[in-house]
Amino acid sequence: MNYTRAVLALGSNLGERSDTLSAAVADIVDPPEVRLLAISPIVQTKAVGGPAGQPDFLNMVIAVETTLAPLELLRHCHAVEQKHLRVRHVHWGPRTLDVDIITYGELVSSDPELTLPHPRAAERAFVLYPWSLIDPAAELNGERVGELAARAADFADLVPFDGFENLHGVAGAVE
Repeated sequence: MNYTRAVLALGSNLGERSDTLSAAVADIVDPPEVRLLAISPIVQTKAVGGPAGQPDFLNMVIAVETTLAPLELLRHCHAVEQKHLRVRHVHWGPRTLDVDIITYGELVSSDPELTLPHPRAAERAFVLYPWSLIDPAAELNGERVGELAARAADFADLVPFDGFENLHGVAGAVE
C-alpha cells in the first residue's frame, strides 16, 4: 500500500476547545487508512477573518500518512467535524472544530473543492508556526514554514497554550 504524507490543521473556538482537539486527533487517525506521524503543541490565537467578537481559537497541526485519496481524506475530515457538531452558518464564523488539509504529498491542485496546498496557509502563523515545530525543514511554496510564520500578520498574536482553559475568565486561575 502506498501512503501519502498529509499535513492537517485543526482549530476550535467554541466549547471545550482543548478536549475537542484531542478527541478530533483520535477520530482522524482512528481508521487504519490514516496514521499519525506527528502532533504539534497547541497555540491560542485571535480569530482571523469572519465576524468580530469571536472567542479565541486553539490551533494545532498534525502530520499523518494515509492511503485515502485527497477527496476521501477531505470527506473523512468533514465527518470528524460533524461528529464534533460543526455548523457552517457564517463563513469563518465560530466553530467547535475546523479541520483543513494543508498539504497532501506534493500534490498541487486548483480544484475548488480541495485546493492544495491550502490557499491561505502561507499567510497564517496559527498554521505555519505549529507546523514548523513538528517539521522545522518543511517548506510551503519553496519557503521554510517557520520563516513564513515569522512574517505572517497574525504571528504576534500567537500564545502558547498551557493546557488549561480559562477559569472564570482569568488565565491560569486555580480553583
